[in-house]
Amino acid sequence: MSPPAGDHAPRRPTRHRWGRWLSAAFAIAVVALLAWAAHQVDWNEVGDALRQLPVGVLAAGGALCLVSHLIYSGYDLIGKHWARHAVPARRVMLITFISYAFNLNLGALVGGVAMRLRLYAREGLKHPVPAQILALSMASNWLGYGLLAGGLFLFGWLAPPADWGIGAAALRWLGALMWAVVLGYLALCAFSPRREFTLRGHDFFVPSLRIALMQLLIASANWLTIGAVLWVLLQQGVDYGHTLAVLLVAAVAGVIAHVPAGLGVLEGVFVAFLGPALGNGQVLAALIAYRALYYLAPLGVAAIAYFVLEAKARR
Repeated sequence: MSPPAGDHAPRRPTRHRWGRWLSAAFAIAVVALLAWAAHQVDWNEVGDALRQLPVGVLAAGGALCLVSHLIYSGYDLIGKHWARHAVPARRVMLITFISYAFNLNLGALVGGVAMRLRLYAREGLKHPVPAQILALSMASNWLGYGLLAGGLFLFGWLAPPADWGIGAAALRWLGALMWAVVLGYLALCAFSPRREFTLRGHDFFVPSLRIALMQLLIASANWLTIGAVLWVLLQQGVDYGHTLAVLLVAAVAGVIAHVPAGLGVLEGVFVAFLGPALGNGQVLAALIAYRALYYLAPLGVAAIAYFVLEAKARR
């Protein structure tokens, strides 16, 4: 229905417009980084490096990928503990694993949100419990990220490339901000007199401090394990802390750029940071192996598991 004469459509808040401009600027920077990285790559060198990856390195990387997926599959067990729903723990872990595998390859809306909510609805969970479990899981992931990235940035584990225009001091400030957010969340969980509140029509809940600490523990363990996967596949050519810091930069770059699976973003960031030390061929060979082991292999297993669950639900 059209507004009455003399009325004006509400203006979008200025901060939303700034957010869109910043996202667009970051996307342009990512595209420029990818173009630069592609220009620097000798693809014959990449093929040679990939063929030379030792079987033991691939086996160790695959084992760590399995550990990481098992850890992430436990994210929603925190939600089960909080909501006290009746879905068995093994089924909760399977749902989380399927959602995570699809999330990695097809994006958060498909795997992390739509598939998770659908599978929980199949198990009989009613609104708003699945959405609250999802929110708790997403918060867990980024709280663990903030704890680790904040510490690595704050204490100078990562020196950005000279042509990035982002100094070490800016990274330290960013790290301090991340730690402030994490500490603020813990303080809210510890001291908030209310556990549920509404903000702009959206319902939010505040878990207990015990649950918040569980979130930090399991998410930090998962990010540390993913870092170990890449460190092993890079054949320990750089120290583990540096590898982890580059992974954390690449993770947030992929989210902001809205590229499914962070395709190209992960590679561009790793080549920019580690290519000068290890060689672009070795870095890209490790990342190709990482995508095969951490993204594609679990997706094949998750797809089979998903169709089995759908078939059982129909019967």
